[in-house]
Amino acid sequence: MQAKDVMTTSVVTVTPDATVRDIAKLLLERRISAVPVVDPHGQLLGMVSEGDLMRRSENNTERQPSWWLRLLDSPEDTALSYVRSHGGHARDVMTHDVIATREDATLEDIADQLEKHRIKRMPVLRDGKMLGIVSRADLLHGLVARQAAPASTAEDSEIRTKAQTALKDAGLQTTFVNVVVSGGVVHLWGVIDSDVEKQAVGVAVEGVPGVKGVENRLGVLPPSVRTTVWGY
Repeated sequence: MQAKDVMTTSVVTVTPDATVRDIAKLLLERRISAVPVVDPHGQLLGMVSEGDLMRRSENNTERQPSWWLRLLDSPEDTALSYVRSHGGHARDVMTHDVIATREDATLEDIADQLEKHRIKRMPVLRDGKMLGIVSRADLLHGLVARQAAPASTAEDSEIRTKAQTALKDAGLQTTFVNVVVSGGVVHLWGVIDSDVEKQAVGVAVEGVPGVKGVENRLGVLPPSVRTTVWGY
């Protein structure tokens, strides 16, 4: 299996002009820990994570180095620290040197990179543009699917694309749904709003040509969490 077989494609992104307040709200609403920053053409510029928003002047959590550490800092380091703790937009606080991967990277290669750099997710790029994100959870989903049918084929990739299209055409809310296909069997992971929507997602992918079976592992959001996520 490769990155394109397990990556989450419904990725939320922000522009460099997005405000820190809006980014924090987005992370909370979507229950995610980081968001990519892209330009108008979809080119990846950086990432803003929860960690990038921890040291902020608004809540008095910016770093206060000791006087002797200040002596060691260059003027550039001091200025950069100030921008990151006081800047109001994504371009001010984002991490620029993002570890990314290709769509044809193997799950083994991705796992090695996540471990080596101690990160939780990697953007998947093609010519610098965002295609999706692979997280640790996505790797586990791929592992389970591959154990069920070890040989992943080009047909599986085609079925995955058609399944994602079928979900979109059905008008279903699949922000937190990931689709992994192995041996013609569709594995559905993530969470959905209700039992009937979970059933509808299964029905939609079951009707895709070439699908041999559906393993519907979607969880259903409880009402309290649903209110937090969707705002109703």
